[in-house]
Amino acid sequence: MSQVSVVLVPAPVEKQGNGKRGVEQRGNEKRGVEQRVIEGALRCICRWGVAKTSLDDVAREAGCSRATVYRLFPGAKAGLMEAVARTEIARFFAGIGERLEQAESLEDALVVGMAEAGCRLLDHKPLQYLLVNEPEAVLPRLAFAEMEQVLRVASTFAAPYLARWLAPDDALRAAEWAARLVISYSITPAPGTAIDDEGSVRALVRSFVLPGLTNRNLPK
Repeated sequence: MSQVSVVLVPAPVEKQGNGKRGVEQRGNEKRGVEQRVIEGALRCICRWGVAKTSLDDVAREAGCSRATVYRLFPGAKAGLMEAVARTEIARFFAGIGERLEQAESLEDALVVGMAEAGCRLLDHKPLQYLLVNEPEAVLPRLAFAEMEQVLRVASTFAAPYLARWLAPDDALRAAEWAARLVISYSITPAPGTAIDDEGSVRALVRSFVLPGLTNRNLPK
């Protein structure tokens, strides 16, 4: 019996309380298949990019049928790629948030947040493949109005962590400036500055971020 048919077969009548466990189990199975499909899509993008990846490729990589992909991700390929993007963005911010929570000073928060973001961007194989082989899938998101949306999301996420040491407006401004630097150095590396290295990022923060903040808000 296929995995899809197992999910669709109604659970047998069980003792009170077992029905809820059955629903939870089926929900977990569905999420597991969704995650397999997303991971399969990422591996396909690493090989062929977005444009050349088909739902058949993804299904084969995930070990499921094409019908399963359609059922789990309404909107066909576009819906799947949106889900992949949401998943990777959530992972990206979750990893940065873990580092920011451990920071003990404004400078350290900026340094670890920027360096962690740089590492995750530079080490993200699907993203790097697209930047080299299919830049039209990425670069338009980093220009004009689309860029403003990216900066707004990033700064809104990071500002509360920086607000431990800064006034809210300054925290938002610092978060946006840090995001601009990370994106800039990730897309266009510069000699002498490694955005994924904390020592290099610390020099960058001391030179271009901290001096631009209001002196009264800086830690003594």
